[in-house]
Amino acid sequence: QVQLVESGGGLVQPGGSLRLSCAASGHFAIGWFRHVPGQEREGVACISSNDDMKSYADFAKGRFTISRDNAKNTVYLQMNSLKPEDTAVYYCATESLGRMTTYCSGSYSLYDSWGQGTQVTVSS
Repeated sequence: QVQLVESGGGLVQPGGSLRLSCAASGHFAIGWFRHVPGQEREGVACISSNDDMKSYADFAKGRFTISRDNAKNTVYLQMNSLKPEDTAVYYCATESLGRMTTYCSGSYSLYDSWGQGTQVTVSS
């Protein structure tokens, strides 16, 4: 059973930054997603297990950066220039069979292991 633990959420003013962390029990492709109650879960960014592919949702391009510390089995999501519409619960997820070696996906249906989520609130 893959274990994922997110951290780093909180309250930040518009224009501010946060860095989310996803500590995993192994080395996997990781996707970051976010969810606002009443809306569909949406992909934010992902990284393949070989780190060669990184992909971002259009709203994240230029503001968010996904990276990995292999020694710590931790994937980070650096979020800059945050906007109120970025307010959501952010989740990291992985596909535990290890298929996403050279690619990753923003489709949540392809991921089978999820963390508990971390709240990000952007407000003045």
